[in-house]
Amino acid sequence: MILLTGATGTVGRLVAERLSGTGPLRLLTRDPRRAPLAGPGIEAVGGDFDDPGSLREALTGVRSALLVTANPLAPGQDENFVTAARTAGVRHVVKLSAQAVADPGAVDLITRWQRDNEELLRASGLPWTFLRPRAFMSNTLSWARSVREEDVVRALHGTARNATVDPRDIADVAARVLADPGEHVGRAYALTGPGALGAVHQTEILGELLARPLQFVELTEDQALSGLLARYPEPLAHALVESAARGRDGAKAHVDPTVREVLGRPARTYRDWAGDHLSAFRA
Repeated sequence: MILLTGATGTVGRLVAERLSGTGPLRLLTRDPRRAPLAGPGIEAVGGDFDDPGSLREALTGVRSALLVTANPLAPGQDENFVTAARTAGVRHVVKLSAQAVADPGAVDLITRWQRDNEELLRASGLPWTFLRPRAFMSNTLSWARSVREEDVVRALHGTARNATVDPRDIADVAARVLADPGEHVGRAYALTGPGALGAVHQTEILGELLARPLQFVELTEDQALSGLLARYPEPLAHALVESAARGRDGAKAHVDPTVREVLGRPARTYRDWAGDHLSAFRA
């Protein structure tokens, strides 16, 4: 039995699709009615990271688990999951982390939280694998409305290069590691795309694919922070601006070959991702 947390999120849903039909699959969500898949061999169960009892019940009989948490302001959630997994006898935990944890210069709130969670899992005695992606290519869906309505992309540090990764590649690696842990246990995988692009270049690619010119507008840090504060609690908004500043200084441009090495094929490009999601950007 494989258990997936975060099954209603981007990566969890994609992993569920890839593992569907390969063996017993359990999807942990707060509301099982929102589970993204149903069918033979798929079980949706209710649970909450803040409810250790529900985690112990969900993890009973599980061999491997994908751990996806997303709230740095709730630091006990990973600890609750790891404790429940150890009690239930889980034999492998695949943790979705972030590539920034490997950068000593990254000390923002989100990175410190992910770094602490990795250390927690290491100390648990559970076999583990860490997936450390760069920013998701799908983050550029946040531009979709302004592209549709104004032919404009607004972003911070437009020339800062980031080796963004297609979430489908993350899911392909996760599914491979969950299904056959073998050599992957005890490994930390840096997951990037095959090139590092800035938002200006991504805007150009979108414009080419849409066959209409798009304008890029550089945001100031104050403008970017204001937009983030409308969507996130203040500590997270400031952490995201701090992280973006590291990207401006070149900290996120390194391209890693791990996707190719694990999957035996090249990582998808931003042009690949955008071409498959153009409907979101069309007027």
